[in-house]
Amino acid sequence: MKIKEIAEKIDKIVPMKLAQGWDNVGLLLGSAEKSVKRILLTIDITNDVLAEAKRLRIDLIISYHPIIWDGLKKINAEGPTSTVYELIRSGIAVFTIHTALDAAEGGVNDVLAEIVGIKHSKPIGDYVNSPAGDNYKLVVFVPADSVKLVADAVFAAGAGHIGNYSHCGFLAQGQGSFLPLEGARPSIGKRGTLERVAETRFETIVPADKLAKVITAMLNAHPYEVPAYDIFKLASEADRFGLGRIGQMAEPTQLSKIITRIKRETGAKAIGVVGPEKRLVKTAAVCAGSCGKIINSIIAQKADLYVTGELKHHQALAAQEAGLTVLCLSHTVSERFILKKLARQLQKQLATATIRISKKDFDPFRWKEI
Repeated sequence: MKIKEIAEKIDKIVPMKLAQGWDNVGLLLGSAEKSVKRILLTIDITNDVLAEAKRLRIDLIISYHPIIWDGLKKINAEGPTSTVYELIRSGIAVFTIHTALDAAEGGVNDVLAEIVGIKHSKPIGDYVNSPAGDNYKLVVFVPADSVKLVADAVFAAGAGHIGNYSHCGFLAQGQGSFLPLEGARPSIGKRGTLERVAETRFETIVPADKLAKVITAMLNAHPYEVPAYDIFKLASEADRFGLGRIGQMAEPTQLSKIITRIKRETGAKAIGVVGPEKRLVKTAAVCAGSCGKIINSIIAQKADLYVTGELKHHQALAAQEAGLTVLCLSHTVSERFILKKLARQLQKQLATATIRISKKDFDPFRWKEI
């Protein structure tokens, strides 16, 4: 299977359009035409991970963090670009998913929210557009005896899909009126005579990429010379994608029980705690990695608990002063657990490829008592 085909499969699981504008995702090294048999999943690409990939004869590394963050002016065999140099020399391609996986449904933050026990969580901030694009509502007025003809044409053109349902629409009966003027060629009535016709208001949802095709199909199927129709752009809070998750706990839970779950599911060896250590958590928030100013929204929404990878000093002070409890798991520990789920998802899509999770990728911090 070629990388361009693998990229299409990845995009079904983790739409690349969900990545933040400042991020660097997608195929960072290699050719889209390269054939792939062996894939390695990792959070970071270090020298140890590279050596592992070479030993396993890996064709493609799918990394969470980008191996290239900023524009490179030179790539040398020594120094900070040595890993990039060796990847290219070894013919190992790199595909990165980072913040796209953070924002994706069922991605890092959704799973972290599930571990904590949050029910019906919502993104906190840094919103991006839905990968499916905008939706519109088409409203058209049709003579009662032509509704099925018009509706079938509109549905066939791609309208009427909501979740796992197709042919979704609404019908309401009424009466339309019109007066054909000079030059009109009415299919019903005569020029100069006011007509009143039993009509049906038919409305349905249309994705942005199908709108032009649906309108053309509707106009071709409609019996009127000049159909009356409206198009409304829809806005939906449920379609917002972004970083972090916040919501009510499935049931109020003692902080100690949440910490036990986190340790079991993420493998965290140590946790940095800010704020009260003994409390009943009713509202919680999560954001894997490092989430910057998102903590301001969490404080404003009066959450009891925030689980993340790391905080800057002034952010920790703000949480402490607000009475917010924060658990810092270490940056990559708050993310690494997702690799097992991602491996299972990819294996279903890429049956001919061998997919491994790196055994040399680990948290750079070693926590010791002093």
